[in-house]
Amino acid sequence: MEPALIALIVIALFVVIVLAKSVTIVPQAQAKVVERLGRYSRTLSPGLALLVPFVDRVRATIDLREQVISFPPQPVITADNLQVGIDTVVYFQVTDPRLAVYGIANYITGMEQLTTTTLRNVVGGLNLEGALTGRDGINSQLREVLDGTTGPWGLRVARVEIKAIDPPPSIQDSMEKQMRADRDKRAVILTAEGQRQSAITTAEGQKASAILSAEGKKQAAILDAEAERQSRILRAEGERAALFLQAQGQAKSIETVFQAIHDGKPDQGLLAYQYLQTLPKIAQGDANKMWIVPSEFSKALEGLSRLGGSDGEQRSWLDVDASANGNGAAGEAAAVAAPAAAAQSLDTSSWFDSNLPPAAEQPEAKISLSSIGVEPGLPSAAPPRPSLAQAAEDVRSTPPQIGAPEQE
Repeated sequence: MEPALIALIVIALFVVIVLAKSVTIVPQAQAKVVERLGRYSRTLSPGLALLVPFVDRVRATIDLREQVISFPPQPVITADNLQVGIDTVVYFQVTDPRLAVYGIANYITGMEQLTTTTLRNVVGGLNLEGALTGRDGINSQLREVLDGTTGPWGLRVARVEIKAIDPPPSIQDSMEKQMRADRDKRAVILTAEGQRQSAITTAEGQKASAILSAEGKKQAAILDAEAERQSRILRAEGERAALFLQAQGQAKSIETVFQAIHDGKPDQGLLAYQYLQTLPKIAQGDANKMWIVPSEFSKALEGLSRLGGSDGEQRSWLDVDASANGNGAAGEAAAVAAPAAAAQSLDTSSWFDSNLPPAAEQPEAKISLSSIGVEPGLPSAAPPRPSLAQAAEDVRSTPPQIGAPEQE
């Protein structure tokens, strides 16, 4: 190969290398720190940039996006001398690439150590319960400390989160027992409250039921008492009217019998005959072991013998009057007409007039039940019945046929 060709190839390679060193491309969301002869020159933004070959060089490429770093659990002692493991997550972003390169040798390691020491300072002043329940306060304090410390490094701490707090196994067991006891306590309290409320509700229901039952029994007793009172009043009125009518009937019967006896003019013989008919009734009965004949028995026999005609001095009631015992049908008609006239002279129109107001109009029967919400219902008046005087008048209007021939 000729020396000229070799020289041309070397020159071409040199030109390519120089061009490669003179041009650089910066991706989006990244920045490149350029040094010239070992000294900071500038920071390249995204896009195409030109460099001086063999003079300028890219010191570092910095990612400008927000980054997330998770640190492993760190042992931390709380204020009550309990060791817990806490792992954190830090969200940060590089705001100044030059400071991130020249301000600290490794900002990731520096941030990790700063987070560990700050976490121990913050959690060391809290007990275990405060550390477990105060995560928001711990996060805020960590972010303030990290953001203020990493500012000269060209970093901005956006957020710090505690991922987990792991107490010792014995403490975890005790906490679980405490939580179980608290839950059992709440369960017992809730059960007791439920039983109390149930008992109160049941008692209220029983009270209302008893009140309603008592009210119902009261109303029923009042209605029963009023009904019984009204029934007794009406029954008493009926019995009083019945007794009054019965007494009137007996009085009329006695008066009629007494008048009939006086009209018939009975003699000693009739009385003796009636006395003899009554004697067998006196002797009736299974308990009668001995019967004593009364002293009036001989006098009754004497009167009966006179009735038979042994002594003609006294007139018997069987003897017919001469004027009434005439010849032919005239005497018989007179004998029959005498009782008919006596019957016609008997007035029965007022026998069953009690002269009492109806039971519905009695003041005792007018019961006001407005106090219990019941309208009294009294029986209506009975339909009018024909009076006995009218019936007797109808009987008298049809005289008996005396002496009529019998139909064969």
